[in-house]
Amino acid sequence: MLVNLREILAIAEEKQIAIGSFNTPNMTALQAVIAAAEEANEPVILMHAQVHEEMGLCKMDEIAPVMLQFAKAAKVPVCVHLDHGTDLDYVKRGLELGFTSVMYDGSTLSEEENTENTRKAVAWAKETNASVEAEIGSMGAREGGGGNDASIYTDPDAAARFVENTGVDALACAFGTAHGFYKDAPKLDFERLSAIRARIAVPIVMHGGSGVSEADYYEVIRRGVRKINYYTYMAKAGGEAISQKTYTQFHDALLDAKKAMQENVKQAISVFAAH
Repeated sequence: MLVNLREILAIAEEKQIAIGSFNTPNMTALQAVIAAAEEANEPVILMHAQVHEEMGLCKMDEIAPVMLQFAKAAKVPVCVHLDHGTDLDYVKRGLELGFTSVMYDGSTLSEEENTENTRKAVAWAKETNASVEAEIGSMGAREGGGGNDASIYTDPDAAARFVENTGVDALACAFGTAHGFYKDAPKLDFERLSAIRARIAVPIVMHGGSGVSEADYYEVIRRGVRKINYYTYMAKAGGEAISQKTYTQFHDALLDAKKAMQENVKQAISVFAAH
């Protein structure tokens, strides 16, 4: 069942859980995520990241129709989301293709320019009843771990201004996580997270969800995180599965990778949905 981000995060808020949001840059990952969500009987968010296209993976125009078809046929609510759209034209194209949610990422810009561009994305999204996530603060490098630089964390007062001035449906906040594999164990600023939550009226998104401890997942969810982006360890599970064998046929490797990723995603969903 295809839904937008507002609808799926309303489920999260009602249940006081977080929804897992998984990048699906190929058919194998897409099949794994949908199968895991249906097995767990929990809502899920499928994501296409602009950076993955830049890495030579599926182009948005190629993967979007497949993502949407899987979402519509799913037995659980599914949101189809554009992750980290740093180019406004790219975000607009995502909406034209039918994404029910988009993230405009202007986190490297000034607050004024980020606000102005995000407002454009919000206006476009309203035309198709899509939702908008945006980011203030920074997760640091797009990939590569780290994340303990408090100088780039989200300022609670800036978050409040940004949400009020843009009308976004969800806010990605920096409070100690980062994309990719962590070089050091992440040290999450829980008090900052609570301060942000007290100042804004929209759900909080945690990026860099792979590699965080279960205890920290439970704590951030308790403090208001309702969407957790997760990809690195899912991809790692698939890679490790096929590294254990020698294959003569490519499809056999894909089947083993799918099985491993499905199990990893199911485990993540079970943690995010724990009460």
